Amino acid sequence: MEKRISYYVSRKNWLTWLVAAIMTCSAIVRIAYFCVFVKGPGAATVWFQIVLPVLACVIYVLDILCSGEERFYRTAIPVFLLAAYFGIRVSMSGVALRYIFLCWIAFLAFAVVYDMTVSGKLRNDWLLAILHAGALAFILYENRTALRAGDFAALRPHLADMLLLLAGFLAVFALQIHLDGRYHPTWGDRTDGRKLRTIDPMMIVAGYIMPNRNGAANHMRDSVEITAMERYIREKRREGLTNFGITHVFLAAYVRIVAKYPAVNRFYAGQHIFTRDDDIQFCMVVKTAMDEDAPESIMKLHLKPTDTAYDVYEKFNKGVEEIKGQPLDSSFDKTAKVLSMIPGVLFKFTIWFLKLLDYFGLLAKYLLEVSPFHASIFFTSMGSLGIPPVVHHLYDFGSMPVFCAFGCKRHVNELDDEGNLVHRKYVDYTFNCDERIVDGFYFASTLKYMKRLMQHPERLDVPPEEVNRDID
Repeated sequence: MEKRISYYVSRKNWLTWLVAAIMTCSAIVRIAYFCVFVKGPGAATVWFQIVLPVLACVIYVLDILCSGEERFYRTAIPVFLLAAYFGIRVSMSGVALRYIFLCWIAFLAFAVVYDMTVSGKLRNDWLLAILHAGALAFILYENRTALRAGDFAALRPHLADMLLLLAGFLAVFALQIHLDGRYHPTWGDRTDGRKLRTIDPMMIVAGYIMPNRNGAANHMRDSVEITAMERYIREKRREGLTNFGITHVFLAAYVRIVAKYPAVNRFYAGQHIFTRDDDIQFCMVVKTAMDEDAPESIMKLHLKPTDTAYDVYEKFNKGVEEIKGQPLDSSFDKTAKVLSMIPGVLFKFTIWFLKLLDYFGLLAKYLLEVSPFHASIFFTSMGSLGIPPVVHHLYDFGSMPVFCAFGCKRHVNELDDEGNLVHRKYVDYTFNCDERIVDGFYFASTLKYMKRLMQHPERLDVPPEEVNRDID
């Protein structure tokens, strides 16, 4: 993966709070000036000289305080708004057209340099400091007469801009570089995934040809002989993992294939392909009791490629215990209850609006967490119901790219290699996969590897020797 510089500001740094305070003061001073000293400002003045810069200040403060440690690059948005504000202000001042044109170029160039720096494309924070210092020095020089004379009345129209530029100058010194070696989000990434930027162009085209997940689904069936798996399960139960079963083996094997084949942890959203990297989000329907009338809830787990069968067992059972025998009061159930109370016509609009937000990656993190439609894989066990596995459809809403179902044990009498009649047991399983995230050969390789793991499940007791990373 290509190394990229990632800047951030920490709320533990006093400079961050000072920048937020000065930026807030700039907004307050601007509003106070126009309310007290400017009589009857026109609509253009209100929108472009008050609302626009105040909105930019508010967005900047919220960005550095709420998401500055992971998504500081978003501060480029208010910087572009402020560049537009300064350009409009010069345009409304009545100066020569040539001067206006040069100012617009300078302001936009400043915003572009800022964006390229905070998004990690350039490592030139020193240049930002020079540009901010130059802008601040220029406005101080323009008002040098009033400063020398201490004429506060003459300084009032420019005080908000002075505070604004001072805050920007100090923000550069609050910048720090992430040194943890991890990937940090940038433009194009989603809250729940990293955008793949070096993907095969054919895969990008395929997304427009097959815009719906079900229309791009491939169905696969297979079976695995479970003699080794049953022996492994008995060993784990003797070790004290009393509820250990086939579901844990399937899930642990899938976690292991993500370690070797990370592309299966991708998903398709908004005509782009993203990866969840080392966050394997697993969903499964869990009944609160083994009764036909018992309600169902959704369990969602966050697993890691380094998780062993023991880790999977612990996380899985903890999730089940939180649901079984309890009233339906999980975050998913509460959210579903609130949505179900919306009248039909409004509910259709609500779902459309949620899909729109999801398309652009703007869905709230809370909704992404409670949604069973946003995950790496959905498991359904038909074995507990005593029926063969179904080929379950994918959901066009959300980002779920894989649905796995496995059935009950199947007894077979067959001939071995020496012609002897033997009795064997199999478990059938199905996969329904979104083919837009990887090609068929890749999927085939992962499924063959998963089958080998289930035939030799003892490999799942230790972490993988190596965890592969997806492409940039």
